Amino acid sequence: MPYLVASDLPPDPAGMRFRRLAERPHILPLPGTHNGMAALQAKAAGFEALYLSGAAMTASMGLPDLGIITLDEVCFFIRQVARASGLPVLVDGDTGYGEALNVMHMVRSFEEAGAAAVHIEDQLLPKKCGHLNDKKLADAPDMAAKIAAAVTARRHLYVIARTDAAASEGIEGAVARARLYLEAGADAIFPEALNDAAMFRAFAAALPGVPLLANMTEFGRTPFFTASEFEAMGYRMVIWPVSSLRVANKAQEKLYAALRRDGGAQSMIEAMQTRAELYAAIDYAGYEALDASIIETIIPEGMPQR
Repeated sequence: MPYLVASDLPPDPAGMRFRRLAERPHILPLPGTHNGMAALQAKAAGFEALYLSGAAMTASMGLPDLGIITLDEVCFFIRQVARASGLPVLVDGDTGYGEALNVMHMVRSFEEAGAAAVHIEDQLLPKKCGHLNDKKLADAPDMAAKIAAAVTARRHLYVIARTDAAASEGIEGAVARARLYLEAGADAIFPEALNDAAMFRAFAAALPGVPLLANMTEFGRTPFFTASEFEAMGYRMVIWPVSSLRVANKAQEKLYAALRRDGGAQSMIEAMQTRAELYAAIDYAGYEALDASIIETIIPEGMPQR
């Protein structure tokens, strides 16, 4: 039951815990977790850190990933994923919700909500998924100013600069931007939408020793690579941003079709998480026991005297 009992609280800030994981010699896998239940399931599977995708958050709200949702809405997702799992969470910070001062406000809000790390991208609003066409890029010095603002505002947050420049400026342009962002204080670089192994290797070779994050999203410009393959190409972290949401959405689509077709969910029972499995995942018994231990019922003895 993370964050209910003081002894369950991790002793170190989330950003420090994330940094230690990112600095280990092996690649850090970061599965996307679009809500608290997904976070619990990822933790149960053995993951040590999680990712919260802007695309997954917006899609779960029935909205496109165009920079529509607000900072407060993102913090709602951060709080539930961080609280449910107790794990350090890397959060998609989109373009920083404005300019330098807005970025500083975002960083402090994310830290207070429980985030461990953030990545900020060099697109202009309305931003797009990194694997779509015709993205509009911010001037590199303006993006560097945002990174410097994030580093100035943070207490422990791990700051990753994402560049979407490879599609329009090539690897050389993306590397030049990355170097500027590192000079501004970024802890790591996220080159978005690289489309083959040669591009991944070339980017890593141009920035030796720099922590790099790879994005293994489905149905985009990047072919399938495993975590170990990314590691061999020189990457320190890898995200699967929307995979959990895609699988959950497909399952729900089948359920609603079955309800409409059959007038009930009887054909879907085998695909369902049982009540026992759900209660085990959310530690229902543990919460009940904690509640009973705190507010144990005391039966009055006899009658009070006047």
